[in-house]
Amino acid sequence: MQTSSLNAAKLDSALRFINAIVSALTMCALLTHGSAALGQAYPFKPVRILSGQPPGGATDFFARMVAQKLNETWKQPVIIEHRPGASGSIAVELTVKSPPDGHTLVFVTAGQIVINPHLLKLNFDPIVDLAPVAFLVHTCLLLVTHPSVPAKSAKELIALAKAQPGKLNFGSGGNGVPSHLAAELFMSLTGIRMTHIPYKGAGPAALALATGDIDLAFGSVPATMGPAKAGRVRAIAVSTEKRTQAWPDLPTLAESGVPGYDMTSWYAFFGPSALPKDIVNRLHTDIGRIAAQPEFQERLLREGADHEAMTLERFAQFIRTESARWGKIIRERNVRAQ
Repeated sequence: MQTSSLNAAKLDSALRFINAIVSALTMCALLTHGSAALGQAYPFKPVRILSGQPPGGATDFFARMVAQKLNETWKQPVIIEHRPGASGSIAVELTVKSPPDGHTLVFVTAGQIVINPHLLKLNFDPIVDLAPVAFLVHTCLLLVTHPSVPAKSAKELIALAKAQPGKLNFGSGGNGVPSHLAAELFMSLTGIRMTHIPYKGAGPAALALATGDIDLAFGSVPATMGPAKAGRVRAIAVSTEKRTQAWPDLPTLAESGVPGYDMTSWYAFFGPSALPKDIVNRLHTDIGRIAAQPEFQERLLREGADHEAMTLERFAQFIRTESARWGKIIRERNVRAQ
């Protein structure tokens, strides 16, 4: 009886020892598997680039230019996924909530990051909840008028607006979009008063200008250069501090009697705020290398865009400065969302 009890005790001890060994081996296997997964070179699966704009516009054009090159560099699919709505904020919020592994990014316009927070009630703070990854391009806007407007320069336009306060009207792609705020800044710096007519997108606003339903607008180079060259609208100035290489003979507003005027629309890549530093650096380097290629630069110039190779520190500071600047304009001009 005593011998039987001793044998049972020994058997029980042996079983516990074996179970401990099996558990240890299982844990080692899991840790090894997890380490191997974590150790895979980024990116190790398809990368989504979310866009808050519909296909076909400048945002889509720039995003696809980069996605194609990243696909070639990484040998992984890079997919543009359009999530329009709420002035582009849906795509941004999806990125904020995505796993911070670098496989979900968002390609944004200035409005989604530095304008929307001052106009909309958001469930996130872009400056806090996103990680700046890579600044891509600045683009200028062109100040264009209908040919029936008796002003062939910005100085003449300002004089005409001062002589007839509120009579001239300008169109935009909607309340609070860059083309609207460009005109608000123009009025703020010159003291003139014009009437705003918002449209549901840049396309309808451009059509309204071409048909004479509105007097003037600030439009993108791709949307306005063709009609201007054809004489359907009249381009009189560019919005940026420097002239655009897409149309070097066109003066800036600062040169045309509006000192200090500098308005750019810009495009950039962001990820979730917890994105690891090594992945941020990899993305920043790879996208910057693509943007510096001569072929890429030539395509940008044709679109009136200029790449600026910002460091991550400069990029983060730029975002804060832009947010403060446009927040001030929005408050002073009492701009409201639609």
